[in-house]
Amino acid sequence: MKKLITLMLSSMLVFSLTACQGNTISETESKESHTKSVESSSKEQSKSKESSNELSKEQSTKQKDNKSLVVYYSSTGNTKTVAKYIADETSSDLFELIPKELYTNDDLNWNNKDSRVCIEHDNPDKRNVELSSTTIDNWDSYDTVYIGYPIWWGIAAWPVNTFISANDFTGKTVIPFCTSASSELGESGKLLAEMTGTGNWQEGKRFSSGASKDDVVSWIDTIK
Repeated sequence: MKKLITLMLSSMLVFSLTACQGNTISETESKESHTKSVESSSKEQSKSKESSNELSKEQSTKQKDNKSLVVYYSSTGNTKTVAKYIADETSSDLFELIPKELYTNDDLNWNNKDSRVCIEHDNPDKRNVELSSTTIDNWDSYDTVYIGYPIWWGIAAWPVNTFISANDFTGKTVIPFCTSASSELGESGKLLAEMTGTGNWQEGKRFSSGASKDDVVSWIDTIK
């Protein structure tokens, strides 16, 4: 009888130890599985952040590489003011078109049929205005070019024509803008685009002669 009881107790002890060992293994495996899951999640999050950072860097680089230039002709200073506002807001370089023979106040007297500007208007062959320079350093590096001018008789002031004809706008986004007391932009930008035959010309903007910086900034915000 004692042997039987001893045998039963031994069997119970072995079963108990086996069960405990099984539970310990199960708990260990569970902890290891949880640890691996956390590590995997952390690695995925890390990869996601790295991917996001790389994308942000790429976008930032593209923005920095997208250089812009403001080219303008200004006869009375109004277009020059707007051009500077645009350059400040867009971090663009500036290039002023300067006729070798400058226009005087008498030259710009629209009411005098014998003034220089009236004679040039009546004789298109006299509108080939020679500029001090039409060459821009690193021209190929500019992706966006703003072209500014006053409106003369419903079209772009013709000193701009010389620059347009002398340069290749292939691959560039071209945005015209003008200043005028009353005239609208009209087809001035379209005519310039036809003249050069190159570039991706966008719809332009007409500013009043006394345009403020807020007017210019509001426009820039709509085309960014």
